[in-house]
Amino acid sequence: MTQSTLPQFAQLTIQGEDAEKFLQGQLTSDVTKLGLSYQATALSNLKGRIDFGLWIKKQEEKHFDVVISADCADAFQAHLKKFGAFSKFDTSVPTPIYPCVVADEPTFSHKEEHNTPADTQAWMQASLAIGNYWIVAATQGLFQPQELRLHQRGGMDYDKGCYLGQEVIARIYFKAAPKAFLHYVSGTGDVPAAGDKLEKIQVVNAIADKSGFKALVVARPEHLADSELTILDLPPALQADVARQK
Repeated sequence: MTQSTLPQFAQLTIQGEDAEKFLQGQLTSDVTKLGLSYQATALSNLKGRIDFGLWIKKQEEKHFDVVISADCADAFQAHLKKFGAFSKFDTSVPTPIYPCVVADEPTFSHKEEHNTPADTQAWMQASLAIGNYWIVAATQGLFQPQELRLHQRGGMDYDKGCYLGQEVIARIYFKAAPKAFLHYVSGTGDVPAAGDKLEKIQVVNAIADKSGFKALVVARPEHLADSELTILDLPPALQADVARQK
């Protein structure tokens, strides 16, 4: 994977009197509970599918930093402008932010020293292993949050009230369950691109390794069983049933 094909990310600052209220009505997570660490979250469309995969943290009162795939940043800004037209907040110009691994955890940094292919690849490897997917332009609108196990990573709140796509997302959670959901796998051959389909298996993200590739995919268990992919272990919290625990 060359420098030009490695994922790139941008950070935007959203701040102002209505910033928290606005974000609360947009994101799957409870914005009032955010802290200084990045929390994976999502902004879905009215069909309950993720248009923007985000990481967000609260710097201070009415000040939020949001990280997004760089190829989605312009569309995200357009969304904020459209839906926030009557809310009082300001959005900064997107600035580059660099994926890296700190204390064995994938995170982001503004330090130029982390602007290296090695840092980005280390972040990708660490992210895949813990289900820390990233949505790019090619995968916008493909996945429901529960399919990506976002609820098992603290990125969804079913008690916070209304937000964009909430009606569909809540219906899946309370009345059904995704038949296809996130798995961590290894395979041989060429590295698939985000959004590719391997038969009936949808690729979320992938990276090359010595024997072929590792990837996060959304698939039905029976389709994985029929494939040549090897299922790898995700963290215990992400190996639980994706259905609501009653």
